[in-house]
Amino acid sequence: MLGKIHSIESFGSADGPGVRYIVFLKGCKMRCKYCHNPDTWSQNGAEEQTAEQVLTKALRYKSYWGKNGGITVSGGEALLQIDFLIELFKLAKEKGVHTTLDTSGNPFTREGEYFEKFNELLKYTDLFLLDIKHIDDEAHKKLTGQSNKNILDLARYLSDKKKPVWIRHVLVPGITDKEEDLKKLHEFIESLDNVERVEVLPYHTLGIFKWKELGIPYSLEDVPTPTKEQVDKANEILETKKYLM
Repeated sequence: MLGKIHSIESFGSADGPGVRYIVFLKGCKMRCKYCHNPDTWSQNGAEEQTAEQVLTKALRYKSYWGKNGGITVSGGEALLQIDFLIELFKLAKEKGVHTTLDTSGNPFTREGEYFEKFNELLKYTDLFLLDIKHIDDEAHKKLTGQSNKNILDLARYLSDKKKPVWIRHVLVPGITDKEEDLKKLHEFIESLDNVERVEVLPYHTLGIFKWKELGIPYSLEDVPTPTKEQVDKANEILETKKYLM
């Protein structure tokens, strides 16, 4: 089983607990208007590695992970390569490594073979970082090109399975920062039983140059980064502090 790899970050500190070895996979069906890694959308040009190769390289850094660190797989959308994920995380758990999956949940379905594979993946995944781009389905479609119905269903399923989750929400002024929507998102999060942390991620424009290099029009170029007041307000509505206690 070969994974299509975009890049590696040896010492990540923002994608899961502790120090993380982060594997970014290629391929994503969503087209988020603010995506800072549009170069991960296509699987073309990926470096292919086996799960054994990835784990062997990661374990070189194990001494830096301490009690809380481990491996995080991100993307693109890692769930598009679920067979590779299962193999990698299974091998990692055999070595006692903490596993985290950073996902937007777009490929999730409760149907057919994929659902069987997802339940297999659950056995070897310690933590999910779930991005909820927008709580409103129509707004989510405008922002990402995809529905959020199966993404919210994934959140509910992980709650039913008592699988630890961190919820992440990118705050984009004028798009994902409306008080009404944030309150609905908060209500949804409160309905879940497995949320360990909620994170507000301020929108930034650091990835615009990638859009230009790829020749893709960037429609949010005039959207400013959120102010401290806007971020604080979102944190207040989503009650993020209570998860840090």
